[in-house]
Amino acid sequence: MCGIAGAFAFAAGSSLVDQATLARVGDAMHRRGPDGQGLWISDSTRVGFAHRRLAIIDLSDRALQPMHSRDGRYTIVFNGEIFNYAALKRELEVQGHTFSTTSDTEVLLTLFASEGVGMLTRLRGMFAFAIWDHLARVLTLARDPFGIKPLYYRNERGVFWFASQVRALLESASHRALEPAAQAGYLLWGSVPEPWTMFRDLFALPPGHYLRVTEEGAGVATPFQTVNSILRDAERERSTANAAAALDEVVAAVHDSVRAHHVADVPVGVFLSAGLDSAMLMSSSAELRAETPNADAPHALTLGFDVYAGTASDESALAREIAQITKANHHLQTVSQSDFATQRDSFFAAMDQPTIDGINTWFVSNVAKNNSVKVALSGLGGDEIFASYPSFREIPRIAQKLRAFHNQGVIGTSIRKASAPLVKKWTSPKYASLFEYGGSFEGAYMLRRALHMPWEISAILGDDLASEGLDRLDSLAKLQSSFAGIESPRLRVSALEMQWYMRNQLLRDADWAGMAQSIEIRVPFVDTVFVRRAAAVFASHPQITKAQVAQAVASRLPSSVLNRPKTGFTVPVREWLGANVSKDTPTTAPPRGLRGWALATAREYERSTVPSAPAAPALNASNAA
Repeated sequence: MCGIAGAFAFAAGSSLVDQATLARVGDAMHRRGPDGQGLWISDSTRVGFAHRRLAIIDLSDRALQPMHSRDGRYTIVFNGEIFNYAALKRELEVQGHTFSTTSDTEVLLTLFASEGVGMLTRLRGMFAFAIWDHLARVLTLARDPFGIKPLYYRNERGVFWFASQVRALLESASHRALEPAAQAGYLLWGSVPEPWTMFRDLFALPPGHYLRVTEEGAGVATPFQTVNSILRDAERERSTANAAAALDEVVAAVHDSVRAHHVADVPVGVFLSAGLDSAMLMSSSAELRAETPNADAPHALTLGFDVYAGTASDESALAREIAQITKANHHLQTVSQSDFATQRDSFFAAMDQPTIDGINTWFVSNVAKNNSVKVALSGLGGDEIFASYPSFREIPRIAQKLRAFHNQGVIGTSIRKASAPLVKKWTSPKYASLFEYGGSFEGAYMLRRALHMPWEISAILGDDLASEGLDRLDSLAKLQSSFAGIESPRLRVSALEMQWYMRNQLLRDADWAGMAQSIEIRVPFVDTVFVRRAAAVFASHPQITKAQVAQAVASRLPSSVLNRPKTGFTVPVREWLGANVSKDTPTTAPPRGLRGWALATAREYERSTVPSAPAAPALNASNAA
């Protein structure tokens, strides 16, 4: 796991790659890679790569990056892990290739040299990388299908820049103008939807895509494997097994993914709460360790809050019980309001894009860091594949019941305009939009997940900025394309949750908050092999629940864990913040609820990234009705 950056001065009249600027971009990601750094500039000074290293596989200096192929034709910078690299390496050795390291980076580079972008679908892992072809003079960038690892790029005055973080890439930018689509998107969802970022002309490479940059400039991002294609393929290959055998298939897929995600040359821990997802990972990890003679006890990493001690929101007691049963080395860290006050500035300074979440990942990653555990498995993604969010019930039901109002925009809008003033006095203003959006899967998803509805945003951003941002987002069309070609209602909702909430908020927050503590977070439930195998079962047996899977995966755990109703992970930060998120810049009115927290967070983010900019209308908390 690392931080990568680079530049390609592709245009004949462009400035050459400046070594000092490239080094500054790399240094901005030092927490992503405290174990080493590398900087390479081509002889022509038209191409350069920077790398920050967090050593996980092959800890020796032989695996330092940027790494060059044995024949000198290719140079790579790579962020992530390839979990099936050992099997790929054996194939390459049979073909006559030799290796000088035991790293997955060298395997990735050799495989690319052998097969080109055709090898991308063979990779099992989380990755973002860039490879320079010295002979063809082509830069190739690629990102994993789920978007676990980030990769951002910008193109200015004939120079193409890329990096693992938005904040790092800003070090090379001549301006920091805010992007209306990102501002509107953040207000819609509580996170910035890809490919947008908070800054104009700075974009995320779409997950499951590769991009080539030649001396003619950047091409169009080309898909090789996406969430939509994985789920469509799974639906076509649906399991023919009976319900009992199908459940066994899912259980086997869980164990297989956990095994794959334990590949490392450093200890691997598990983020352990009282939830079923982490309980499955902990139980499966313990079984895996039991197969290895003299293996150390698995590490269990638990976060608690002092204000919840002894209440229903305190998960530490059940987590401790799970750790005892699985014979794990349990590390519990209890966080207080003063702990948050101490780390608040560091938290916001590390936030790569504004988000209403991330604080729990920040603190549990700190538990790992304080106990010298560099890699941790997270249950992130379990709700999306095991259909345990309320959205899996609500979205199909709403879309079905209100289907008659689909494409009846005038009627729905009229009802909303008439009812909104009264509705918002008693409950969420979103209820006023039931007939406007509820007749389709995409509209019902927006009703379920949106922080604000589109019609509310002009009151915060202003009419012109809101109109421009919403037009560029084109949210309903993008939502619809997320599940195009998928028939199963369960898999449709999985497609939506994976490509919106999970990708833009959960995975992004896991990346920046974990890497800010120099912790690699792995997500076994967000894995191409696992998702395809599990989705093929759920396409045939949508009635299989997470509880059934958990009882089969972790049968030795007590009923207090296995039969515990889903509650979600509660974080008291909004209560701690009170009226102000920033010590230096008071709000114009106390933030109210999640919407107020979102506005205050965005204001803090903009203040730290565009310190000289005047307060933007989007950050006026008095508009957070």
